[in-house]
Amino acid sequence: MESALRIALVEALRGDAQLAPMINAVAEEAPSAAPPPALALVASAAADWSSKTSTGREIRIAIELTTRGSDPAPSAEIASRIEHCIATLAPQQDGFRLVTTRFLRSRTERRERAIRAILLEYAFRVIAE
Repeated sequence: MESALRIALVEALRGDAQLAPMINAVAEEAPSAAPPPALALVASAAADWSSKTSTGREIRIAIELTTRGSDPAPSAEIASRIEHCIATLAPQQDGFRLVTTRFLRSRTERRERAIRAILLEYAFRVIAE
């Protein structure tokens, strides 16, 4: 289910009409070969979340947005759109049902050559269908 969720998340982020013109790429691995701004699913981990009748997982996914520039406003706007896209991810997916989506934490840092990185971490609870 972890791989299926990652695929669904990448497809949703790539398919978002408002996010697409704001970034150069959405990749399932990091670092992205595309120049900033770019988005990548950088890590994930899953734990059992099954019941007596259903197989389930709690899947934690970290998403990293990299941008370039000294002004934090464009990065914040893109991060806000990413959060909206994740919050509105359809519950019914191919092979599983998304039960809950929970924001865990974020971290922002400045790197060399005016690179700004925003890491967004989420926990998803899913049930196999």
